[in-house]
Amino acid sequence: VGLSGRLQPPATATASLWTRDALRPMPKGHVMGVPGDPAALEGVLSPEGLARIAQERDLTPTPVGDDVAVGAYVADRLGREVVDRLVEPLLGGVYAGDAYRISLRAAVPQLFEEVQEGGPLLDAVRRIQERAAARQQTGPVFQGLQGGIGTLPGAVGDAVRAGGGEILTETPVLGLTRTATGWTVRTDTGTITADGIVLATPAWSASALLAAESPAASTELTGVEYASMALVTMAFRRADIEGLEALRGRSGFLVPPVDGRTIKASTFSSNKWQWVADAAPDLFVLRTSVGRYGEEDHLHREDGELVAVSLRDLREATGLAARPVDTEVTRWIGGLPQYPVGHHTRVARIRDEVAKLPALRVCGAAYDGVGIPACIASAQRAADEIARDLTGKTTSVPAGEITSEIIATPTLVRGTGSEAGQ
Repeated sequence: VGLSGRLQPPATATASLWTRDALRPMPKGHVMGVPGDPAALEGVLSPEGLARIAQERDLTPTPVGDDVAVGAYVADRLGREVVDRLVEPLLGGVYAGDAYRISLRAAVPQLFEEVQEGGPLLDAVRRIQERAAARQQTGPVFQGLQGGIGTLPGAVGDAVRAGGGEILTETPVLGLTRTATGWTVRTDTGTITADGIVLATPAWSASALLAAESPAASTELTGVEYASMALVTMAFRRADIEGLEALRGRSGFLVPPVDGRTIKASTFSSNKWQWVADAAPDLFVLRTSVGRYGEEDHLHREDGELVAVSLRDLREATGLAARPVDTEVTRWIGGLPQYPVGHHTRVARIRDEVAKLPALRVCGAAYDGVGIPACIASAQRAADEIARDLTGKTTSVPAGEITSEIIATPTLVRGTGSEAGQ
């Protein structure tokens, strides 16, 4: 969508854990918090926690079956401290969820595959690391966009329009009806006919829209739970934080829930992203996140309260005593789908039922991953399957042969040809 020239890796990836009343370096050599070398956890775990890891080779194999919770499996192999101090904050940063509920198969599939045959978990992590080293991957693991990820939707919209598509904003979809020749999309302003539909909505919206045409898929979708969170963004004068060593060089820190803090993480945006520092050289911008699955009372606080509790925790963690010159609180209600044990089988059942509907597919964060790359892959799969339904071919459909709808409540994207539809 024309943004490749604005991709930027983090200026620093030196993250920390705020645990046991101190900022401690994030241990290296782990897979989503599961260590390959216990020595890297010194300072994060207690001596008892380290001793528990050392017992793993004496344990009998732990069966994982078709799926198992990340926290339960890791705690059984390495002890609860590894989960509570390292796995939980890392998984919480991605899913805002509970490690003792989150599916190992869905959230850390490469580790699930490695532990299928039993054996020490530490060895499984090392095998993953050895394969990664053998690939000799160069370049950053992830990147951001100059100007922020918020610039991506606008660029996608521009690309859709340039490809002949139409975007209808503030146009809620009220219902879908299958016809002899395709689909009718009912909105609050009228109806639209389409050969194919990609349903890219949260699970609860997809459930409502599929209730009439696929009751089984609709019922399964109602079981997808979501977590809500809030981001508190604050800007400080650099002159007010000079000499504060805890803010220097770090990209931010994660907070284990077991430590009982309100914030679950903080990102030092002016350190992590060079474009932020360049845009406001006299300011230091950071943000905190609040809210986990099952802990959403904080989100009902006033903005000022969320700023105050964030400042309190930041002061304890870093010594930051300055007052921000500006703040903004952003709430993401139902923003993160949860992947509990059995999530992959639920998704399979949903897709099996939806596949019975010609030229309609679902995609998005509720299925195969919450990150942007996973959502893109999910959308490509949906578009390819619709093209196959309509043409019987696996290749892309030439522009002009079909009309397609992409429904992303409350925005509806219409286009002619599969390229515009995607």
